[in-house]
Amino acid sequence: MTTNPQFRGVYAIPVTPFNDDLSVDWDSLRKCVEFSVEAGAHGIVVPVNASEGPFLTDTERKQVLKVAIEVVDGAVPVVGGVSGTSTTQSVDLTRNAAELGADSVMAMPPNGATSSIMWDHFAAIAEAGQLPVWIQNNKPPAGPIVPTDMMVRMLNEVEHVDYVKEESNLPGQVMTELFEKAGGAIRGVMGGMGGRYLVDEYRRGSCGTMPAGHITDAHARLWDALEAGGTDADGLQVVTDEARDIWERMIPSLNFEFMFGANAYKAAYWRRGIIKTPKTRIPANKLLDKFDYEELDRILDRMSDLLSWRAS
Repeated sequence: MTTNPQFRGVYAIPVTPFNDDLSVDWDSLRKCVEFSVEAGAHGIVVPVNASEGPFLTDTERKQVLKVAIEVVDGAVPVVGGVSGTSTTQSVDLTRNAAELGADSVMAMPPNGATSSIMWDHFAAIAEAGQLPVWIQNNKPPAGPIVPTDMMVRMLNEVEHVDYVKEESNLPGQVMTELFEKAGGAIRGVMGGMGGRYLVDEYRRGSCGTMPAGHITDAHARLWDALEAGGTDADGLQVVTDEARDIWERMIPSLNFEFMFGANAYKAAYWRRGIIKTPKTRIPANKLLDKFDYEELDRILDRMSDLLSWRAS
């Protein structure tokens, strides 16, 4: 656990690497976490959707978080992913995260949850962990959308529910509505979806982004350029021309991962020499063919000056 963590910046999500037999490759996982920290991540988030969290056993999920916290060793905050199919499961994962020393936890509501179940779910997580809680507001099939007014109520009324990861439909507009309605009750909002909408989200007041970690160095460059803009006369965060230029150069990579998801993340980690195999456990696998790998190689090559990390 870090001292007085500042939840701001690029919070990278390492993948969960697998061996050829689909067992967890723990050595490669350590390398993924080390890579993101060395490449400039301001925080680490595991295990969540980009980590193939839904396809890990609870024992594996707990060990993934343990390894991440050990590797980070207090250098940056760690957010523990505690989404589950039930409140009981999420509470168990939350207690484990607190015991391991996570700085905060993040969860989606269980699929099919009603409004009352959503409320009770986050209240139980907050009580169990006594840590800052992130509401991960995603969209089907990844998770149910949490109504904005409900998030505002929880931010105001449920102790420890302080942050939102917003990646539902029209995330920028949802962020603006959250800031307008929740006021000081919301301590920060980050976006997701690989940082695809980070420029717009930053203008609206986001405190960061939680992308998959395969191009953490590029995301860190983008964030540094954004932070160089300061604020305008109305107190709004300013997007610099440099930041917009970097973001536009990243769009081919963001489009590629939009098509292939975890397969794209792992292919990039593999091509960059960080993990041993690009294997995934995803049932509906979107496997890359030779043309896809050729395109990925071109994308990485054309943005190579943004990728400061090199395999030793």
